[in-house]
Amino acid sequence: MTPNLRCDPAFTAVFAAVLLLCATRAGAAEGDPDAGTGRVVITASRTSQIGVADSANSGVVTQAQLEARTVYRPAELLEAVPGLIVSQHSGEGKANQFYLRGFNLDHGTDLRTTVDGMLVNQRSHAHGQGWSDLNFLIPELTDRLDYRKGPYHADEGDFAAAGALAVRYAEVLDHGIATLGLGQNGFRRALLAHSPAVGKGNLLYALEVFHNDGPFTRGDDFNKVNGVLRYSEGSAANGFNVTAMAYKARWQATDQIPARAVDDGRLGRFDAVDGTDGGASQRYSLSGNWRADSDAGATKVNAYLISNRLDLFSNFTYFLDDPINGDQFSQPDRRVTAAFNAEHRWDNYRVGIQLQNDNIHNGLYDTTARTRRATTREDHIVETSGALFGELTTRWTPKLRSVAGVRLDHYRFDVESDLAANSGRSSATRASPVLSLIFGPWARTELYVNAGNGFHSNDARGTTIAIDPKSGAAVERVTPLVKAVGMELGVRSEFVKGLQSSLSLYRLDFDSELVFVGDAGTTDAGRPSRRTGFEFSNYYKPNKYVTVDADVSFARARFADRDLAGEHIPGAVEGVASLALALDHVGPWYGALQWRYFGPRPLIEDNTVRSNATSTINGRIGYRLSAHTKIELEGFNLGNRRDSAVDYFYASRLRGEALASEGVHFHPVESRSFRVTLSSAF
Repeated sequence: MTPNLRCDPAFTAVFAAVLLLCATRAGAAEGDPDAGTGRVVITASRTSQIGVADSANSGVVTQAQLEARTVYRPAELLEAVPGLIVSQHSGEGKANQFYLRGFNLDHGTDLRTTVDGMLVNQRSHAHGQGWSDLNFLIPELTDRLDYRKGPYHADEGDFAAAGALAVRYAEVLDHGIATLGLGQNGFRRALLAHSPAVGKGNLLYALEVFHNDGPFTRGDDFNKVNGVLRYSEGSAANGFNVTAMAYKARWQATDQIPARAVDDGRLGRFDAVDGTDGGASQRYSLSGNWRADSDAGATKVNAYLISNRLDLFSNFTYFLDDPINGDQFSQPDRRVTAAFNAEHRWDNYRVGIQLQNDNIHNGLYDTTARTRRATTREDHIVETSGALFGELTTRWTPKLRSVAGVRLDHYRFDVESDLAANSGRSSATRASPVLSLIFGPWARTELYVNAGNGFHSNDARGTTIAIDPKSGAAVERVTPLVKAVGMELGVRSEFVKGLQSSLSLYRLDFDSELVFVGDAGTTDAGRPSRRTGFEFSNYYKPNKYVTVDADVSFARARFADRDLAGEHIPGAVEGVASLALALDHVGPWYGALQWRYFGPRPLIEDNTVRSNATSTINGRIGYRLSAHTKIELEGFNLGNRRDSAVDYFYASRLRGEALASEGVHFHPVESRSFRVTLSSAF
């Protein structure tokens, strides 16, 4: 049975402690209404990138900007990155769905994500290559978000062709944080965090407990317990930290459902077809970061060990393959990841080394109501990689500088499969040169020209496969490392006081859209592709009261070869827009309103079936009860739109249907809901 955190003793204890802290602080003496809340108030502009950035689409999102966002789920914090959409097509405990630069990135392929230097993307994952589960993220601890787009940086390797995001946790909190949240659809959340001085440094701790059902007929019953313990010493330039993290979650899932059954009344928008879908996950990590800055240069070293475990049960086609038992399948994945990264900067040079090893056990099984019936495949994978990179920054004139670099990656794949023909070893090496030219600044304006090569790795099982484990037919092996080539023109300006704008035009080519189909246990070598598009991003702070974020982007994604099926890439996002308004320093009041939009998408290659657009408005309003305590009301999907979070087109069969039917399958955006959060500093 799934434990209910609302009745769990640990959950109750944390709730009681938070409530007691909030109650005692609510009556504290009045003072500066912005002081002591444990959250940074928006008082300054976004970090200037003039003279720092080497492309129009790289940037830094500060803690103040992150605090201004209203997020339904932790990973939506990443939507502070212009043009990025974070969605969900299943239960809340599952890794999110990402859209960026003409990609439906599934659960993270081609979007490299790190938290405190630890890679979140999981290679050769049971469900999907690049699986990025960010449910362990605690927004209140996030100190900074760095983003880059395109394959133009030598220190970014696998999964970074579309973009790379780096989340950094704080080492020291200004105050302790006690937060208690209650809301509709079974939402409950409590958080305790502080960083008291210990010895020569600080010991940061955080404990989060969480429950949410969502609007679904059979609630998600998503329960998680999440903890962080970090010791740090020194400064940002010279210091170190050692961090332990622990996360455990369990959930039920309402996967995508066929639109035909909703249209004829057999299903409601929030119903499930298979009531036993869902999963459980665990993540435990130990990491360390060390940095030193001297006359000899600046050195950074990062090492970590991560244990991940996932049990996932899904049913996307219902009774298509097995009219009696149903099509549910299980994709367990357990792995230990060890990595070491180091870099050194001196003068205009930068060099680094990156090493990673994944020891993976995963499989694919037929199940009914989570009971295993048959084995499609079982694998033990050892995937090892090493990379060297170097960069040279040259100031040619006062108005021209360049950043030239090269990266060399080597991968080794060792697969031991239950089917001997699919076992084996393979390896691959790829060199990736990059070049950026930066012109300016003139009148607080810079121009950028970028070009470079990148790649994403394919699932190790696809590099050694010989026989389709489901049909028994012979299949071809795939290229282990898929080449990407990008180029970009951009401009960034801060000419208007308080306004920061950037515009870029880009192109990104892939040798093939290689995808390991975890639902079938096979690898499909897709066709070559090309994406072209533009992004226009604006951040405006005319005074201390108002902050405006306005972003719009469009991408044209096409297969690059000719095929009678068509040239459109199914699921590729085209138009994306967002507008966020934040108000502060209006007495004790503050608030924010955020609109996001992602437009229709082709669902099949000939573009005859397209999704509808998705548009939502989220917002919050807050009131500072005292110098240390505040209360917030958050609202999600305020227009209560009946849009889709994701759409697919494929064949399925429901119980009682004589024949399979092709059609649109969708997962709905959550209906309008509200949450109240009481926060106190101590």
